[in-house]
Formats: sequence, structure tokens, C-alpha cells
Amino acid sequence: MSSFVRLVLEKSNALGVGLALLAAFGFSLKAIFVKLAYPYGVDAITLLALRMGFSLPFFLWVGLAGQRAGGSLARGDWARLFVLGCLGYYGASILDFWGLQYISAGLERLILFTYPTLTILIGVFFQGRTFTRREGLAVALCYAGIGLAFVHDLAQGDMRSVLIGGGLVFASSVSYALYISGSASMIARLGAMRFSALATLISSAVTLLHFLAAHPLTAFVQPLPVYGWGLAMAIFATVIPVFAQSAAIRQLGPGSASLFGMVGPILTIGFGWWLLGEGISAAQIGGALLVLAGILLASRR
Repeated sequence: MSSFVRLVLEKSNALGVGLALLAAFGFSLKAIFVKLAYPYGVDAITLLALRMGFSLPFFLWVGLAGQRAGGSLARGDWARLFVLGCLGYYGASILDFWGLQYISAGLERLILFTYPTLTILIGVFFQGRTFTRREGLAVALCYAGIGLAFVHDLAQGDMRSVLIGGGLVFASSVSYALYISGSASMIARLGAMRFSALATLISSAVTLLHFLAAHPLTAFVQPLPVYGWGLAMAIFATVIPVFAQSAAIRQLGPGSASLFGMVGPILTIGFGWWLLGEGISAAQIGGALLVLAGILLASRR
């Protein structure tokens, strides 16, 4: 009997690892799809609106199913969902899309991946957590790695663009860290799948309102490749990884699932070299390794 239980647990862990790696693979493609769409003249909010519009039916289906199966939400729950949806899937995304107009996909992913250390700092300054020596070392490693990656991008372009793009993506990482810090209690109450679907529905509505405030509906008329990259981003870099990550967290727990996500920056750097022609330097690789080491320290219990 014990061998049967062990076999079931091993299969469950293998499934969780596969799902976590699938999520990391999908998330790493987002910056690549954005970079491939920009040469056709589409702007950030239009591209984000296409991404959210194409992914909306999937999240709507899951959200409605969750509403029927789960309990009703109070007005305070909807208010928290609105704030978190604006921070996570709208605020973090639009800042990230703006930043990708200025910096490489590899640097974007490294900066964006500092959100676990930012989550630690938010806990220390606003939630009464203590700051351990190990966490301090993790933060130092992450930002030393980003500094090395900045050296690589500065060698490829002008300082002003790198600083603007880096600042926008860092603001995106702060927004996502605030989303993560505030979502734990909601995930515990609603479940990861239902919470993700509802938060994404809210952010989709806010994104479309932003688009309508900034552009006429005719701005949705874009070259055919833009629709293709937007659809690919919705399916392969939004819907699949969001649900795969939720399932991985259910199988492995949030800490273990986040560890496998550390392959994301390396994948983005590789895809940037392969699909976008972005150069790879020793400074960029060294920066990536330092960031991954910092995230590993931050993610350990």
C-alpha cells in the first residue's frame, strides 16, 4: 500500500513540475510576442487590448463556472478584486509593454523577475515581517544581477532609452509584487483558478476602457500579423501559463512552483537571441545567474 501511495505522489509531483515548467515557458514568450508585434506600428495599449480581448472568452468561461460552483462574493470582495486586477493584469502589463519599447526582452524579464524580492520588502515595510540576513543577500544578488544586465543593454543602445525602459519595467514589477502581496487571502478564500479568472476579467474590462479612452474603435484595425501575435500572446503567454501556474501551485505549493519558474529569464534571453536577434554577452549571462541565485534564496523556506 505504501509503495502505491509513493507512486501516486511521485506522479503528482511530476505533473506539478511539468505544469510549472509549462507556465514558465509560456510567460517567457510574452516579451518576445510583444517585440515581434511592435515593428508593425501597433502601440502598447492597443496590443494589450488585443491580448486581453482574445483571452477574455477563456477567463469568462472559468469565472462563470467558478461563480456557479462557489459562494457569493461580498461588496468588499469585489472591491479587493478590482484593486488587485488593476495592479496585476492591467497595471503591471501596460507598464511592461511600455518598457519593452525601450529595452531588450532579456533585460525586461530579469527586471520583472525581481518581484519576489519586492514582495519581501513590501512584507517588511507594510506587513510587519522581519527582514532576515538571507533575504537581504537575496535582494543584493538580484539588483547586482540587474546592474550587470544594464551594462549589456547600455552597450547596445542609448542610456536614456535603457533608463526609461528599465524604470517602466521596474514599476511593472512593483505593481505585480503588490498584486501578489494582496492576493494571498483572496486565493485562500476563492481558490487560485477562480481568483485568477475573476481578477483577469476585471483587468480586461479596465484595459478595454483605457483603450476606448485613448483611441477610436478604428484603432483595432491593424495589420494581420499584429492579430496573429496578439492571439498567440493570449493563448500561449496568458491563458495556458496562468492556468498551468494555478494547477502547479495546487500540486506543489507556491514555494516549489515558483522555483521552477526561475528558468523564465534564461528562456527569454534564449528566445530573444533566436527570434529577435538580440545579442548575448557575458554581462547578461552573469546578471541572469545572479538574479536566479537571489530568487532561489528568496524562495527558500
